[in-house]
Amino acid sequence: MAERFSTATRLRALGSQAAARVYRAQSRRLRRPPRRSRLTGRAALLALVVCGLVVALAYPLRQYVSQRADIADQRSELERAREEVRELRDLKARWQDPAFVERQARERLHYVRPGETAYIVPGAGSGAGAPGLGDDTDAAEQPWYDNLWDGVDRADQSG
Repeated sequence: MAERFSTATRLRALGSQAAARVYRAQSRRLRRPPRRSRLTGRAALLALVVCGLVVALAYPLRQYVSQRADIADQRSELERAREEVRELRDLKARWQDPAFVERQARERLHYVRPGETAYIVPGAGSGAGAPGLGDDTDAAEQPWYDNLWDGVDRADQSG
């Protein structure tokens, strides 16, 4: 077959075809869709469901932990109350003993049996319950200089 087109015509055609390819490549590059995000619709839905579950479970979980702490507090309080009841029962049993009652009356109220002579030394012992004696229960809690000054005041008042 004989060539219908001359070499110059063929070169012009090839040149226009090459130019068209270059223009198409450039326009494809310019028209290229933006890069797809890694976050797909499924991933977004999954993230939304997980967030919803976290929000839905946060309050009940906080309540559960709070209630467990309250239960532990109540159990420790119950144990303390039981211990206090044991101590009070022991104290009640001691007060049922006449010898204990007599000893407490002698120590706290300065009672004596008929025929005995009681001697009370001012400033010796606790002095609790003795009329006219200073109460030394606060002396340990005060600084030394307050104790010294109180002693000087008491000495001044008694003389």
